[in-house]
Amino acid sequence: MSLMKQWEDMVSVFNNDAQAQQKFWTDYYLQEKAIYEKLLENPTEVISGTVQELADRFEMDVVLFGGFLDGINESLKEANPVAEIEADSQVKIDIDLEKLYYNMVAAKAEWLYELPQWNDLLSEEKRKELYKAQKRSMIVVKGKKIGRNDPCPCGSGKKYKFCCGK
Repeated sequence: MSLMKQWEDMVSVFNNDAQAQQKFWTDYYLQEKAIYEKLLENPTEVISGTVQELADRFEMDVVLFGGFLDGINESLKEANPVAEIEADSQVKIDIDLEKLYYNMVAAKAEWLYELPQWNDLLSEEKRKELYKAQKRSMIVVKGKKIGRNDPCPCGSGKKYKFCCGK
């Protein structure tokens, strides 16, 4: 069974027990934070190995580490095939710092995008720029509403109510 399937099964176990779910996620976020602290100490280092080796290196359960890989995958220069990974699969962690910061903001992971390591990696100006760019990407702008008696936007020349608005 792939690590992602095991991760999904592990997470779904807590759906009916809010207290156990809270404890699980609190423990996971603390472990995740510790990994990011280590990764950001030397962000140019490309880390590779089997999932099991990396889980051992970062002192994390292999299934939890599979969940971590899923979370960081969009922030890597080259994504890993996380849906199919097993404990003996080879993976590579080559971080794109700007993508990582942007995605941490998108995930509302304040405990991660406010790590002190960011101060040495991205200027405060760059972090603010990425933060604002991510927040702007979440704004939905609605177009002008078409009235039922307005001309149809398809260009037929008919009223909207008799054309595409039927």
